Amino acid sequence: MRYIKLRDLEVSRIGLGAMGMSHGYTGSGTDEAESVRTLHRALELGVTLVDTAEIYGPYTNEELLGRALKGRREQVVLATKFGLVSHAGEGAWNLDSSPANVRAAVEGSLERLCTDHIDLYYQHRVDPNVPVEETAGMVGELVAEGKVRFFGLSEAGPDTIRRAHAVHPVTAVQSEYSLWTRGVEERVLPVLRELNIGLVPFSPLGRGFLTGTIRSTDRFDEDDFRRGNPRFTGENFQRNLAIADEVQAVAAEVGATPAQVALAWLLAQGDDIAPITGTKRVARAEENTAADSVTLTAEQIANLGSLPVAAGDTHTEAQAQMLER
Repeated sequence: MRYIKLRDLEVSRIGLGAMGMSHGYTGSGTDEAESVRTLHRALELGVTLVDTAEIYGPYTNEELLGRALKGRREQVVLATKFGLVSHAGEGAWNLDSSPANVRAAVEGSLERLCTDHIDLYYQHRVDPNVPVEETAGMVGELVAEGKVRFFGLSEAGPDTIRRAHAVHPVTAVQSEYSLWTRGVEERVLPVLRELNIGLVPFSPLGRGFLTGTIRSTDRFDEDDFRRGNPRFTGENFQRNLAIADEVQAVAAEVGATPAQVALAWLLAQGDDIAPITGTKRVARAEENTAADSVTLTAEQIANLGSLPVAAGDTHTEAQAQMLER
């Protein structure tokens, strides 16, 4: 496994997103033992960046990592997120990045994660009701207290990134980025590179679509959030299969899996990018981390980059209202 720096924070080139172990996908939360084995195997393979959030569950994903990382904490660059749980009474899925809420959130995350510090602490979504300068200032206080090492933003636009960075250095921005979600390239990525801020792509495999293994949604649980995702429904789903088939064709050329090709393309976009691949299975962790050794030709990279835009929005209308571009 190669390692890069997100600003001043060294991380594995490929990270592990833990959300699906507890939340969001078919089978989430049904096999803790396999999830723990997956986490441990990823660490054995050189993965250091592990990502979670208080909203995942809520809380249960952080609790799972707290149990799984006992005795292994020093091996991990542990990232979690705040701002989608209002601890003042409104509860989960309510934006709140007020300083008081950030303070409450970090104390809860530290307890659940069984640690005395968080390596990378992200604002999960921009809160339009709280100036980001106030949020960044509070995270700066937590850094001074040793409870947080580095500050990050998730799905933030250029202006918010600049304003937050002026108060406290932003180490990384987490945004959806993959072969079929390219929105960060035009407006966000240039700002990150100007300010020396790393990019942590989530859903780098298109929520599993780019692996080529999803040919129908019939096996999705009722609470699998992809059932209502525009890209996974109706005519959009059928049109998007053509994109997965093109990735499969390149995979056959290089002797790799489609997942590895999709990740290799993303890694080829710069040495300041560290995607987090979400899985709850050992075999998938092994497959994903092996993408670090897959090399694509310049022609293959260009051809993949010229694939058509995916049909359908990557979020539901309600989810899109929480994004900033």
